[in-house]
Amino acid sequence: MYQFFVSPSQINIDEKRVFITGSDVNHIKNVLRMKPGEEVNVSNGIDGREYRCAVLDMDESTVTLELRFVKEEGNELPVETVLYQGLPKADKMELIIQKCVELGVTRIVPVSMKRCVVKLDDKKSASKIARWQSIAESAAKQSKRGIIPKICGVMSYEAAVREASECDVCLLPYEMADQDAMEKTREIFAGLKKSRKISVFIGPEGGFDDSEIEKAKALGMKIITLGKRILRTETAGMTVMSWIMLMTDGIDE
Repeated sequence: MYQFFVSPSQINIDEKRVFITGSDVNHIKNVLRMKPGEEVNVSNGIDGREYRCAVLDMDESTVTLELRFVKEEGNELPVETVLYQGLPKADKMELIIQKCVELGVTRIVPVSMKRCVVKLDDKKSASKIARWQSIAESAAKQSKRGIIPKICGVMSYEAAVREASECDVCLLPYEMADQDAMEKTREIFAGLKKSRKISVFIGPEGGFDDSEIEKAKALGMKIITLGKRILRTETAGMTVMSWIMLMTDGIDE
């Protein structure tokens, strides 16, 4: 069943009507070639609710749906997860966003770190973020998310670690973690069931600078390991998100 996002103002609960406008109209009419009576899922991208609807009518600018029922719990994880991603090279950020949105991330913050090769000025940053937000929306539709995760503006490392430290748990995978780090990592992930907001810090291709690790430790971040193998920056975030999903999905809020 196809998934679409609309603004809250396009959902009329009293009249049991939902109105789809914009580029999705052409997609529904001319690409999917949907017919009256066919069902779709709709979300407002904010509260995680799933609105089950059926196509009623279409014109050049609007697809009118009949609202059949509302699924309150939706498909979201019971924890809010923020990914702080060191800016990677080339198009790796697009893959990171796509896959982490599929896995349940709530928000993604690109972070400028000492070993980042990529530097974005204000003009490039604005266009990149618009592109990344579009990718997040497409991934949210494909995976039937109830929200569209927000892609934030590029943040400095200092600002990012201060913000992340306010979460219940902040995880930082580090290839130079202690020898007994795997056992500690298992214990940390087992305890995530009690968390409501989790932040994840992933370094760029060159990894974290020693001073960045010291600053993270000083702010109480949990230094974890992802195993004996060295993972690429685009793999590390997906791995952590998969583990978070495994440990928290299905747990009563």
